Amino acid sequence: MTEDKEIPAVESPAGPAPAASAAPTKKPGTTSTGARKASAKPPRSRSREFALQALYQYLVGHNEPTAIDHFTRDLSGFHKADAVHYDALLHGCIADVDLQNGLIEPLLDRKLTELSPIEHAVMWIGVYEFRNCLDVPWRVVINECIELAKEFGGTDGHKYVNGVLNGLAPSLRAAEVAADRSRNVGTASA
Repeated sequence: MTEDKEIPAVESPAGPAPAASAAPTKKPGTTSTGARKASAKPPRSRSREFALQALYQYLVGHNEPTAIDHFTRDLSGFHKADAVHYDALLHGCIADVDLQNGLIEPLLDRKLTELSPIEHAVMWIGVYEFRNCLDVPWRVVINECIELAKEFGGTDGHKYVNGVLNGLAPSLRAAEVAADRSRNVGTASA
């Protein structure tokens, strides 16, 4: 019978290896998936989240907007959201369903009915903000929608949302996009 011998640790010439960290490094104020923590979100971002939940109920459950609104306002954390922006998103998106779908549909590679309800609702939010919230820069609209899709949507849903909204931005925010792009061209050649 052989005796188990302990094998001594061999130190590399560079010294001992650093201890492996159990948790991956992440930015402060973010979750392990990279999404912003709820405490780090501004009221408008929170209003978009609540509007997304409400629009999801509208798309999936075909619930009546007033009932959805009452239910959503009772959710935990709603008091930290921008209620005025939430109202505008929820009721504005529902009021303009046909117009918004008409703007989104030509940029899709599938039927509108085949879209995930999350990505569909996120695109509605983006289109609504492009058209009606001119105080929100177009790049912020896209970024906020990407964040929503990352947090609530499928694995690569945010990429699809990004592609559609980037395709819509030049027509819905023509002057702003053109000015922004001309500034970027000027700084790239400097």
